[in-house]
Amino acid sequence: MTGRIEHYLRFHGEALQLRAQRQQMLSANIANADTPGYKAVDFDFARALRESLGGTRVTQRTTSAGHLVARSASADSPAPSESDAVQPSQDGNTVDMDKERARIADNAVRYEATLKFINGQIRTLLSAIQGQ
Repeated sequence: MTGRIEHYLRFHGEALQLRAQRQQMLSANIANADTPGYKAVDFDFARALRESLGGTRVTQRTTSAGHLVARSASADSPAPSESDAVQPSQDGNTVDMDKERARIADNAVRYEATLKFINGQIRTLLSAIQGQ
C-alpha cells in the first residue's frame, strides 16, 4: 500500500515541478516577445515526465476492444526545443503571443488540477487514518 501511495505522490510531484518549469519557460517567451532574434521554446511535457520518472510509462487500459485510447508520441521521437513559428517577425523573433497565452493558460489549469488531485488523495488518506 505504501508503495502505491509513494508512486502516486512522486508522479504528481514530478508533474508539478515540470509544470512550474514549463510556466517559467513560457513566461520567458512572452517576456522576450520584442527581443530581435529570440526563438520561442517549449518542451514535450509527457516525454519529460516519463524521463523524470525513469522511463516508466503510464498506460491506459480498456475494458472493451471498441474503446478508444489516446496515443502519444513514441519515446523515440525528439522533443522540440523551439516552438513552431507560424509567421516569424522580420527581426527573426518567433514568439506568437496568442499561442503563448493559450499555452500558459492550459499549463496553469493542468497545474491546478494536479494540485487538486494531490489534495484529494491526502484528504482520503487522512480520512482513512482517522477512521472516518
